[in-house]
Amino acid sequence: MSQPSVILATASYDHTIRFWEAKSGRCYRTIQYPDSQVNRLEITPDKRYLAAAGNPHIRLFDVNTNSPHPVRSYESHTNNVMSVGFQCDGNWMYSGSEDGTVKIWDLRTATCQREYESRAAVNTVVLHPNQKELISGDQNGNIRVWDLAANSCSCELVPEVDTAVRSLTVMWDGSMVVAANNHGTCYVWRLLKGTQTMTYFEPLHKLQAHNGYILKCLLSPEFCDPNRYLATAASDHTVKIWNVDGFTLEKTLTGKKNLYHYCSAVLL
Repeated sequence: MSQPSVILATASYDHTIRFWEAKSGRCYRTIQYPDSQVNRLEITPDKRYLAAAGNPHIRLFDVNTNSPHPVRSYESHTNNVMSVGFQCDGNWMYSGSEDGTVKIWDLRTATCQREYESRAAVNTVVLHPNQKELISGDQNGNIRVWDLAANSCSCELVPEVDTAVRSLTVMWDGSMVVAANNHGTCYVWRLLKGTQTMTYFEPLHKLQAHNGYILKCLLSPEFCDPNRYLATAASDHTVKIWNVDGFTLEKTLTGKKNLYHYCSAVLL
């Protein structure tokens, strides 16, 4: 049987990764992940490989085969890997872990090229569209910008002291960043380029989005323009869609069934 044209990959605390035919909802492939739960999934830019972040490793699986075995493993973290992503050309991978580090990996050799100390469990890491800065959020409420050219932290923010930053998202054009925390709040900043290479944060909005802690926030991709949206999902069993122009609520999706088995999902 030929592979579906649109694929959804999901992972859960049940130690499985599942591939679904998005249009019909048919699960056509299941990979057992016995070592740990899967905290996060991410697809490579060329759509060939799927990265699964577990505890304390990252496994890379071939999307286009039926093999249950990873093609490569990344083993340098010492605790739950909570975030993983790729440089736009697929030249390297980044990750963030509860061991308090952000790492950059050589995809071919599976070796850690760089390591940044956050001094607290890292919950989320995103790559700025300029491909030159990583932005991380940790359990102590710190947001840090890691300048890859200077190989150092160029900016540090604490929107709420001792309130964990659960998720970060950056607008596709690098104009805005949103941080979601354990109090159900989203902090929004404009991203401005300074006279040097570093990015500056200008406060734009504070959104009380949910009554529980936020699991994930995500800004809409380029093809949605000129309409721009922010999606948030939280422990209050709701997913909300916000219009970024004024941050008005567009839609609320409700139901325990929708979020109960949530861990991570990615559209291939």
